[in-house]
Amino acid sequence: MLFLLFELDRDRYALDAADIVEVQALTAAKTIPGAPAWVAGVVERHGEPVPVIDLAQLALGRPSQQWRSTRLVFVRYHDARERVSGDAPARLLGVIVERATQTRRIERAQFADSGIATPHARWLGPVASDELGMIQWIDVQQMLDDDVKALLFPQPEPHPR
Repeated sequence: MLFLLFELDRDRYALDAADIVEVQALTAAKTIPGAPAWVAGVVERHGEPVPVIDLAQLALGRPSQQWRSTRLVFVRYHDARERVSGDAPARLLGVIVERATQTRRIERAQFADSGIATPHARWLGPVASDELGMIQWIDVQQMLDDDVKALLFPQPEPHPR
């Protein structure tokens, strides 16, 4: 499997490249008043609004650093509320990551459970090791709780009959 590697402080993390639509330089987002601090706002991509999550704010409680290697990664997000039909299209979600400087192939079998339960950070996945240390897999599909999904991807209201 191919992963985009990035860092938060000195720890390394990985996003599955199969979920990634595009990686671009960080651009300013329009803020959303009342949203959690880790919701950076909304950006426009090809004429469509895309919500953006600041991963450093979510994970560490601080805004992402404005490094040259800080990137806005557009990922496919599948809202479990829409999976009932089985053919619901993925939505785009922007994720700000720091020090995104390389990709790496890591076999799924190299990842193992970290041994630490993270119920408030379900998006923290298994870990793998290489010559530089540990890498933790980030599962973007687990990143949003129901309240944030309702904020970022509101469901259309049913029409009265």
